Amino acid sequence: MCGIVGYIGNSNGIPVVIEGLKRLEYRGYDSAGLCYIKSNKFQLKKKKGKVNDLENLISKKYFGNIVMGHTRWATHGKPNNKNAHPHLSMNKKLAIVHNGIIENYDSLKEGLIQRGYKFQSETDTEVLINLIEYVKNDLQVSLTEAVQQALTQVIGAYSIAVMDLNEPNNIILAKKGSPLVIGVGKEEHYIASDPSPFLKYTKRAIYIDDGEVVEISKNKLSILTIDKKLKSPTIQKLTMELEEIEKGGFETFMLKEIYEQPKSIVDTLRGRIIQKTQTIKLRGFNESVEKFKKANRIIILGCGSSWLVGLVAEYIIEGLAKLPVEVEYASEFRYRNPVIYKNDIVIAFSQSGETADTLSALELAKEKGALVYGICNVVGSSISRLVNVGTFTHAGPEIGVASTKAFTSQVSVSILIALAIAKLKKEISKNDFQEITDELLSIHEKMKFTLSDCGNTIRKIAKKYKNAKNALYLGRGVSFPVALEGALKLKEISYIHAEGYPAAEMKHGPIALIDENMPTIIIATNKRNYEKIFSNAQEIKARNGKLIAIVAQGDGQISKIADHVIEVPKTNYYLSPLINTIPLQLFSYYIASLRGCDVDQPRNLAKSVTVE
Repeated sequence: MCGIVGYIGNSNGIPVVIEGLKRLEYRGYDSAGLCYIKSNKFQLKKKKGKVNDLENLISKKYFGNIVMGHTRWATHGKPNNKNAHPHLSMNKKLAIVHNGIIENYDSLKEGLIQRGYKFQSETDTEVLINLIEYVKNDLQVSLTEAVQQALTQVIGAYSIAVMDLNEPNNIILAKKGSPLVIGVGKEEHYIASDPSPFLKYTKRAIYIDDGEVVEISKNKLSILTIDKKLKSPTIQKLTMELEEIEKGGFETFMLKEIYEQPKSIVDTLRGRIIQKTQTIKLRGFNESVEKFKKANRIIILGCGSSWLVGLVAEYIIEGLAKLPVEVEYASEFRYRNPVIYKNDIVIAFSQSGETADTLSALELAKEKGALVYGICNVVGSSISRLVNVGTFTHAGPEIGVASTKAFTSQVSVSILIALAIAKLKKEISKNDFQEITDELLSIHEKMKFTLSDCGNTIRKIAKKYKNAKNALYLGRGVSFPVALEGALKLKEISYIHAEGYPAAEMKHGPIALIDENMPTIIIATNKRNYEKIFSNAQEIKARNGKLIAIVAQGDGQISKIADHVIEVPKTNYYLSPLINTIPLQLFSYYIASLRGCDVDQPRNLAKSVTVE
């Protein structure tokens, strides 16, 4: 979850690294630090808190043409100055930055203590750099060889960058399970956890694969595989633009990304619906048609909002395509010895394509012979390289930690997959296919209307409930996982406890919480279960509950009894999550803003969860 940035070249790399760390701060913001070499010593600057706190320690006079930096999300050891990266070895000859978890660090540490090593921090990272030092000295080998040998003793996930005072012109990189990418410039190289830190300087990138060790200087780059064979680097041309990772006049990234959703939906759908022939042109699906013909069921994996997308997809795929779907937490999937058959299709949702739990679950499914299908937003990500087939969402970079446009883009891909399967299995009529695709291709206009029409209303409602201690979100059918997503957003960015429930389940416990102080947000836009959810709304009001109702335009019943009404455009039942999610995002956003919360970097969270 941490962010790594490095520079090696002829220029001053310190401001490059600082700027890059700011772009990666969504990965963790417990502490930040950097190091460079001066007078044959490591110059180490690190600080608890955000990158701005580190920047205040850095003089403009400082110069380093080989620099590596780190922004931390704490795993082992509290967020403080001592535990901040980079870490030095005991003899202060080696320095390291690390993203990941060394699972066997305790036993490694005990072995090093027995050999006379002493430790300054509580981190697993300091154990790793001292292990590398021990191997280097014991075997009398180069830094590259020492890194290779040390990593054979390591259990866990990592991406690392290591410097050596005795080899001051090189940085050694290695990766397993955590992302690391190199930017290729003219007589300079950049290192980062994702391309955003160096996008300003180059669009030529090399993605490091698991098991590779890279020796990098300003003019040279060598990649060694796990069996110590040289590998020719593959340089990719990045399509991302710098403007995509800027706020673009918005106060926060999250607000920008909420308002980008109509565009991200258009980009995700572009070229994928061929109405003339009533076909879905979806690369991952079209490459696997025979597998889908034989499929007995689909298993969907995800974490956080991506897991909730899976629940939405379950309703849509089963409803349209009549194919059984099971939705699993990726973090639990592989630990219960799941039953997986060769005719199963395992679909994973991940915004970053780097979620450690999802990667591990996919590896297990692949080992058992299932077709593994990845849906993610980041080209070159680990999931995109692991799966048999996949589909990119084209949502564009999502910097805010709380997922918004990635969620709705993933839902739109789910709809495309459902339609494709339904056509393949002849479970959908020509009229229904036409109706749904017509609506899907124009839904961005309804999303735009919702964003422009509801903002002021939602801001006023948020002002009234910004000090609430709890909130309840209710929905039926496909709106139930949308309610869960709304509750998750409120928890993530405003720190208000919230729960999502199927509306009928309110009577089995949550109704005990309802009083005049707790808002209940009910999603009531769909005709097929309207009367039932109206009854649930009446039950809330009978107990003096505060009711916030999201209803379709022209609603005539629930609007009359609700304390607050948010009207959204009518749409197809299966497409309604694309509309109904927006008011919930805005509600969470405005409450968090009114409470003074950092919506882009909520406490204790990180964007890309690359540790289990």
